[in-house]
Formats: sequence, C-alpha cells, structure tokens
Amino acid sequence: MSTKIVQPASQAKLNKLDVPAEIQVKIEGDRIVVAGPKGKVERKYPVKNLEIKITAKEIEVVARGKTAQHRALEGTFMAHIKNMLKGVVEPFTYKLKIAYVHFPMSAKLQGSELIVSNFLGSKQNQIVKLPKDATVKVENEIITVTSPDIEIAGKAATLIEQSTKISNRDRRVFLDGIYIIEKCGRPITTT
Repeated sequence: MSTKIVQPASQAKLNKLDVPAEIQVKIEGDRIVVAGPKGKVERKYPVKNLEIKITAKEIEVVARGKTAQHRALEGTFMAHIKNMLKGVVEPFTYKLKIAYVHFPMSAKLQGSELIVSNFLGSKQNQIVKLPKDATVKVENEIITVTSPDIEIAGKAATLIEQSTKISNRDRRVFLDGIYIIEKCGRPITTT
C-alpha cells in the first residue's frame, strides 16, 4: 500500500507573499525596492543565492540551492520583505522615556541630531547623530522614533538609549538615562 504525501496549502505558499494594491515592488539590480503610501524601503539581497520573482499581485522568493542554509536564507528574506511591506503602509514606532532621579535631564532636536542635556549633572551634552530616514519627536519625557524601515527605527532608538548608558556606577542607585519602553506598539516588560 503506497501512501502519497500531500503538502498542506499553508506550506505550499511558504515562499510567496501577496502584494497589496497600494504598494509597488520592483527589482533594481541586486536590490528590492518597496514603495507605499508612508515611504520607500530598499534592501540589498544576495543575487547569487536567491531569485526574487515579482508579479502584479505576488512576490516569490526562491533559493538557488537545496541545502538547509539556502532554505534558511529564503525564509530570512521572506521575513525582511514582510517587514518592508508592513513598514511602507504603517511605519514602525519605538518609544523611549527620559528617566532621572538625581539631575533633571532634557532632550531636544537640532537638525539631524538629538542633544541630551544635564545627564548626571554633566555640563557636556550627549549628542546622538540620527539615521537619515528616522523621524524623531520629543514631547516632554517621551521620545518617539518612526521609520518605514524596522532596522533604521531600531538603530535610532538604540543609539539614543546607548547615549546615556551608565558605567562604573551602581545601576540600582543611578537610574538616570533614556530607556526604550515600547517597540512597534508592544510595551517592554521587565521581570
């Protein structure tokens, strides 16, 4: 008795994504470019290992090899493309909070830089150079970072948080700093 293995429909479309009508996707050399109502994101991909096929309503990512490493690369780029499609419709947002106990700290935007004043009572300002595609707003003690590219939003938030990192002091006493409190709409919980 022979049994035929049938692949479930969910696994058959594992390497294909539907493209919404308001989004344009194109290949330019070794880059995939996704443009939508809230911005444009582009990403370089390994042409040697992957083939990306674009039709009017669908994107298909096909690995050029059959090894586990090729399949993993295929899955990775599917996740990147999903983030690109999501980001050009609804940009990724990180929220940070200015926290201080000892010295009142403040932050302000000046061009493409964020300037943090009075960190631990220092007269020298902390200056953060922000990535060019990140939009940053400062409202009282909340800093909001927004970008259609999840990596740029995360990088900007991390640079801001690291600018006030404390070393050589007891973290239980010196709680001053800027901390990420929300990533892409999900609050950060500490346990």
